[in-house]
Amino acid sequence: MQHQTSTWQSPLAHLVRHRPDVPVLYFSPEVLQATARRFLDGFDGLVTYAVKANPGDEVLANLAAAGLTAFDVASPAEMRAVRAAAPGAVLHYNNPVRSVAEVDTAAAMGVASCSVDCMSELEKLAGLPRDLEVTVRLALPVRGAAYDFGAKFGAAPEAAAALLRRVAGMGFRPGICFHPGTQCADPAAWGAYVRASAEVARMAGVTLERLNVGGGFAAHRSGAAPDLEAIFDHVAEVARAAFDVPPALVCEPGRAMVAEAFTLAARVKAVRPDGSLFLNDGIYGALAEARDIDALTRVRLVRPDGQPRGGAPVARVVFGPTCDSLDRLPDPVALPEDVAEGDYVLFEGMGAYSRALATRFNGYGPDGPIMVTRLS
Repeated sequence: MQHQTSTWQSPLAHLVRHRPDVPVLYFSPEVLQATARRFLDGFDGLVTYAVKANPGDEVLANLAAAGLTAFDVASPAEMRAVRAAAPGAVLHYNNPVRSVAEVDTAAAMGVASCSVDCMSELEKLAGLPRDLEVTVRLALPVRGAAYDFGAKFGAAPEAAAALLRRVAGMGFRPGICFHPGTQCADPAAWGAYVRASAEVARMAGVTLERLNVGGGFAAHRSGAAPDLEAIFDHVAEVARAAFDVPPALVCEPGRAMVAEAFTLAARVKAVRPDGSLFLNDGIYGALAEARDIDALTRVRLVRPDGQPRGGAPVARVVFGPTCDSLDRLPDPVALPEDVAEGDYVLFEGMGAYSRALATRFNGYGPDGPIMVTRLS
C-alpha cells in the first residue's frame, strides 16, 4: 500500500483532483485521536488498542500521540509493528494460543500480559518471569454481538476457576479477561461477564489484580451510533458492586477505536441493464467484512466532479471487480437512481478490518491511506 505524506482537506478534494480509478482509503488522524480521547476520558481504567483491527503504522503512531500507552497484540508481527511506531508501549499478548517459538519472541519483546484458556497453554508460559500478568479468558453463552468468540476461545466458569488457581500458584499476577463478541452494543453483555468474573475469582479463592473487559465495542455501521459511554458506565458500576475489592479495569477496543477514522471511495465500473453495479472493490478487498456482519448503509454517491447524485434511492445488487462470482455484497446497497459509470461510492466508518483483510486477488485492492483533515 502507498503512504501519502501530504494532507488533503477531504476525500472529495482528492477525488476531484486525481479521479483515481482504484479504490482509495482516506484517513483522518484528527478523527482517530478524538476517538482515542473518548475512550481515555470515558473508560474507568487502562485503554489499550487491539492492533488486529488496523495495524497501519500511521494508526499506531497517532494512537500513541493521543495518549495510549498499551497495545493488544496477537502475533510477533504485531509486536514488531507496535515497537516500530511506539517503542515504549506496553504489550498485552492476548491471543490465548501460542507456539513455543512465539512465547520465546514474546519474552524477548518484553510483553507485560498474556491470556490463557487451558492448562496446556499456561504451561507454555512456565519459563517466563513471574512479574508477568496472566489473565484467564472466560467464555459465557452471552448474546448481544454480531458473532460470538466463545466457540473458539475461553474457558467455562469452573474450568476458569481451576486455571486461575494454577496461575496464582505459579506465582504470576492473576487476572481474568473476556470478549463479549464482535459489534456488541448491549451494556448488559459486559455486566453479565463482569459478575461471572467476580464469581470465578471467588470460586478460585484468588484476588484479581486486573479485569480485562475485552473489545467488542460496536462501531457505527448502520442506524444510530452505539452509546459507548453507556457501556463504560455500566462496566464500572457492575465491577464496583460485584467485587469485594474491585480490580483495576482494562479494555482493548479495536473496531470502535479506528472505524470512524477511515472512509473508502470505490468507483462504479459498470451499470448493468438490470440495475446491478460493478465496483472496483469488493469482498476480496476493503469490503471483506460485508460478508459477515450487518449491511453497509452509511454510503453516499458523488459524480466525478464531486457533486452528489440526487436521484431517489434504489436498492441495487453490487458486485466487486474480480472474476470470482462470489465477489458480491450479500445485501443490496441503496444508491441514487441516477448512478452512472465513473461515479464514486463513499463508504463511511471503514477503518476497521478493511486494510487488515484486503487481498490482492486478481490484482485488485485498496490504495492509500490518503491523509485528510476531515472525512465529510
